[in-house]
Amino acid sequence: MSQTDPTPEALPVVTRLFEGEPEENATPKRRSLGPLRMIFAEAAKYPDKVALAFLALLVTAAATLAIPAGFKMIIDRGFASGGDPADIARWFRYLLMIVGVLALGTALRFYFVSWIGERVVADIRLKVHANLLRQEPGFYEENSPKEISSRMTSDTAIIEQVVGTTVSVALRNILMAIGGAAYLFYLAPSLTLGMLLVIPAVVIPITVFGRRLRNVSRTSQDRVADVGAMVTEVLSAMKIVQSFNQEGRETSRFGEAVESIFSVAKRRILIRAVMTSIIILLIFGSITLLMWRGAVGVSEGTISGGTIAAFVITGGLVAGAFGALTEVYGDLLRGAGAASRLNELLTAQPMIAAPARAQSLPTPARGSLSFRNVTFRYPTRPDAPALKDFTLEVEPGETVAIVGPSGAGKSTIFQLAERFYDPQAGTVRIDGIPLTQVDPAEVRQRIALVPQDGVLFSADARDNLRYGNWDASDEQIWEAARAANAERFLRDLPDGLDTFLGEDGTRLSGGQQQRIAIARAVLRDAPILLLDEATSALDAESERLVQDALEHLMQGRTTLVIAHRLATVRAADRIVVMEDGQIVEQGTHAQLSTAGGLYARLAKLQFDHPQAGAA
Repeated sequence: MSQTDPTPEALPVVTRLFEGEPEENATPKRRSLGPLRMIFAEAAKYPDKVALAFLALLVTAAATLAIPAGFKMIIDRGFASGGDPADIARWFRYLLMIVGVLALGTALRFYFVSWIGERVVADIRLKVHANLLRQEPGFYEENSPKEISSRMTSDTAIIEQVVGTTVSVALRNILMAIGGAAYLFYLAPSLTLGMLLVIPAVVIPITVFGRRLRNVSRTSQDRVADVGAMVTEVLSAMKIVQSFNQEGRETSRFGEAVESIFSVAKRRILIRAVMTSIIILLIFGSITLLMWRGAVGVSEGTISGGTIAAFVITGGLVAGAFGALTEVYGDLLRGAGAASRLNELLTAQPMIAAPARAQSLPTPARGSLSFRNVTFRYPTRPDAPALKDFTLEVEPGETVAIVGPSGAGKSTIFQLAERFYDPQAGTVRIDGIPLTQVDPAEVRQRIALVPQDGVLFSADARDNLRYGNWDASDEQIWEAARAANAERFLRDLPDGLDTFLGEDGTRLSGGQQQRIAIARAVLRDAPILLLDEATSALDAESERLVQDALEHLMQGRTTLVIAHRLATVRAADRIVVMEDGQIVEQGTHAQLSTAGGLYARLAKLQFDHPQAGAA
């Protein structure tokens, strides 16, 4: 039987699917049930359901303990009356009534506790997801999104089990243990005292083995998260895996990870098996000895047959309750671990947030962008500055191209402009207001971005296009699609704008994905436009058409263009050349081409040898 069995007689035996091996030389962490407070706080938001579940729990526990009393009545009064069928039938009807109450109460308990479990998990997922959306990109450099995804699935599944099953089982068995012990005292005080003396002998091995069990399983959920991350990574890169014939290696790597978890599971199973066997030996061995003593009492006439029958059944229920509590405690610890991990995500505070008294950007927007003496280091690379004392003033309506070798800091400028990060020194301003004094959402409302890779979502074409302006009408969507040279292939899709584009837009070519990203930026209609190699994935004809559309779009807007292909930025008002996080040159294409600096060398390489590749 499993712990999810709704019958109160079921002894919970939970299969540990999410436990792994502890890290070598790791310092043991003390585990407690404290983190479960977060779960109980969520459940407390539904007091009516909690009250009904607890009431059903009381009814089922009482009905279960009433069954031995029913058998006592049948034996002592039914059979003792000379075997009168009518009298026997009366007590059996009483027993059937108890069974009916037990069945109804169990169904209600199962429904309400399951409802609470599902609702609590749903609420926690919603809160964690909402908080994750508040985090800055730097958070995901230090916290793997794949590992976070695993927490949102495996850990919430554990919590669902704890709230929807484990807590109910724990409470039920506590009530059964207390109520059963009280009834045993009523039936046979001397026998009950002997039974209770065994409890300390049971607690000691539970404590010893429980500590060892916690140490073995303390990193289990992290290991499963690693396996989940590995699966996601490999499946999302299936083309690369198959292109380089690495299926065998990935199978072997995954197999090693799974076998590692299995080897720890074997250790855990062995510890649990030994602990269970010792507990069963102590509990049921003592019960057998007590029953032996009780049988002698029956033969001597000091105890009735009904009393000893009720004592045996109740003693079994009490022993089962104590045994179940040993199982439940391990599950509660796992639930506490899962709650702790989710609580880390729930309480994480974003480094980039709106100030207490946020300042509004000027209206109407001018579109000026300013970097003054900016020095910036990424959190994961604190020793390598991406920008060093960087200063750049971009006037409203100006088109500035940013060129330079990879790693020069070009993309970092975009990251700071959208306030995904704050510089360690200097200020970034829009329309003269420092971004640190403005709500990040308002900053990003002034900016439209076309990334180097057209990032699409697993949705239809309409939703991907209107991501730049969710309230856009179909007419506005088609107008933006025409501007980005995307109308023709969109109309050719099987269901037009309602066509599902696949995960990450995999049903479209790279050029089509990029044109949808451009149309999305068109719909944004922001005063500042950031183009990160916006035409890099297009063929020559589409590039020309989209470049014409972009030139029209850039009119009246402040535009920053990151470009490796210098031919696309010749017409920029100003070209800024970067190297090692600093500006080394700036001017027009004509000025820089004759200056003999880095730009001239890059231009000569590309224009004289167009097949040499990007700068």
